Amino acid sequence: MNDLLRDLSPQVLAVLVRRGADFASAEDAVQEALLEAVRRWPDEPPADPGAWLVTVAGRRLIDAQRSETARRRRERRVQDEPPQGPTEWQDDTLLLLSRCCHPALTPASAIALTLRAVGGLTTAQVARAFLVPEATMGQRISRAKRTIAGERFDRPGDVRAVLRVLYLIFNEGFTGDVDLAAEAIRLTRQLAAATDDPEVDGLLALMLLHHARGAARATPAGTLIPLGLQDRSLWDTAMIAEGVTILQAALGRDRLGEYQAQAAIAALHDDASSYAETDWLQILEWYDELRRFDDGPMVALNRLVPFAQVFGPENALRQLERLDPDLPRRDAVAAYLHEVAGDLGEAARLYAVAAGKATSTAERDHLRTEAARLRQNDL
Repeated sequence: MNDLLRDLSPQVLAVLVRRGADFASAEDAVQEALLEAVRRWPDEPPADPGAWLVTVAGRRLIDAQRSETARRRRERRVQDEPPQGPTEWQDDTLLLLSRCCHPALTPASAIALTLRAVGGLTTAQVARAFLVPEATMGQRISRAKRTIAGERFDRPGDVRAVLRVLYLIFNEGFTGDVDLAAEAIRLTRQLAAATDDPEVDGLLALMLLHHARGAARATPAGTLIPLGLQDRSLWDTAMIAEGVTILQAALGRDRLGEYQAQAAIAALHDDASSYAETDWLQILEWYDELRRFDDGPMVALNRLVPFAQVFGPENALRQLERLDPDLPRRDAVAAYLHEVAGDLGEAARLYAVAAGKATSTAERDHLRTEAARLRQNDL
């Protein structure tokens, strides 16, 4: 029953928000309805548990508003709403995600609110996922609610803003007792079912194609394993197949976007039986497609890896010189290019420099190991 309530709670919240309820008040009402459901559904839920929760939450919302001057207007609006039907759920998914990913919110606040309101995670779980005290995360979520309290949301907002937040959640990976990558996939599946946008499918495919490599990405001790050294027999072939199928259907609609292009790159990596058999030319061509949508420095930096495979590391190093020296991961890419070119001493030095700038312990340890390996080989 807990899984059922977790799936239904964001949908019920979305219905109340669409009907005009204040976000914070609506969430309180939904929580009370969930508690009532736990008390009254000991054996099995009613025939239409969603409608039951909407009704109970609506009554709790009305009770909470009785002391306000707008009580009669708000109560009438809730009471006059037509009975909840199952077709409303999908329409409300994007509405609720749009509110949680509002442009007025910082990325950190949007992520926290999305996980709390749409993902159904507790404040404590979200706090542990981001390694902050529960009180701090509670304040962040409360501030986010206040920020969007006056915003009118009678229709969904820009789906691109929602996709950016879901992508950020996915990239957080696994922390604490919450697999945020899996949570991002679950939420993106909901969004894909509620929209007709190939970029949503492109993002879902991208997540699946990356997540499929999860079991091979690190040792049991947590040491990172680069793509070229991963045991590909550990990759989830069923997840890869699903990602490729979703991507092909999205590309077939001829409305290419950045997430579809990124997914195509990931699919080519997943399709290769070994690193040596990777189709680097096709990957480079897809990077050129990606640059139509995102011509930023990070795409240019990541493009240098397949560029070096096709045109040689020396040519890639010349292109690297045009990029900002302070660009994140620039030193790590430079180290890789020097290593491929045979300059092991400079590669080791740059790996050590990159380690000093790493933003995570796992990344730092990996880069230090690479530097030590090259120094050993260069003796």
